[in-house]
Amino acid sequence: MTEFKPWPKTPRLNRNITVTEKIDGTNAAVQIEDLGEIAPGDPVADDVVVEEGFAYRVTAQSRKRLIYPGDDNYGFAGWVRANAAALVEILGEGCHYGEWWGSGIQRGYGLTKGEKRFSLFNVHRYRDVGDRLPGLGVVPTIFEGDFSAEGIDGSLATLRQMGSVAAPGFDRPEGVIVYHSAARSVFKVLLEGDDHPKGNAA
Repeated sequence: MTEFKPWPKTPRLNRNITVTEKIDGTNAAVQIEDLGEIAPGDPVADDVVVEEGFAYRVTAQSRKRLIYPGDDNYGFAGWVRANAAALVEILGEGCHYGEWWGSGIQRGYGLTKGEKRFSLFNVHRYRDVGDRLPGLGVVPTIFEGDFSAEGIDGSLATLRQMGSVAAPGFDRPEGVIVYHSAARSVFKVLLEGDDHPKGNAA
């Protein structure tokens, strides 16, 4: 029997957008799972943190798979394991996506001697993260307002003129990410090679 398939609701284009700097690192995420109450003295696995009588599993992932110290993504899984308790306190339960970037990863952004950072993508959800854990932050917001080509082009111009907002002094930023609130979708615009397919930039 054939089922009716409605056309999905079409979001309005002229709604709020948030333009953030696109950081050239490696996609990563922290998963925090609430395992419930745990009795004092109960054994816990290496990836479990106990806070005020509750256990939380803290796992790292790359773009395509779960990762662990020793089977890592430029040291990300080791950083997550070392900072698991702080991540539980700051981020809470959920899957927290961001970019792991810095020394030895892609552009490097002028960071040296192994210095790396994890910048969370959702600037609205994580606006209160602040400086509570060294290396943890949020991607910089360059523009927020109604959808317009001027807002996006102006953000690109800011990066061309001022360099990276995430790493002040670094003069080769990659581009921007545009989050459209009504469509709940993200789009990227690159400063170089944006008109070429991925992997074929001039």
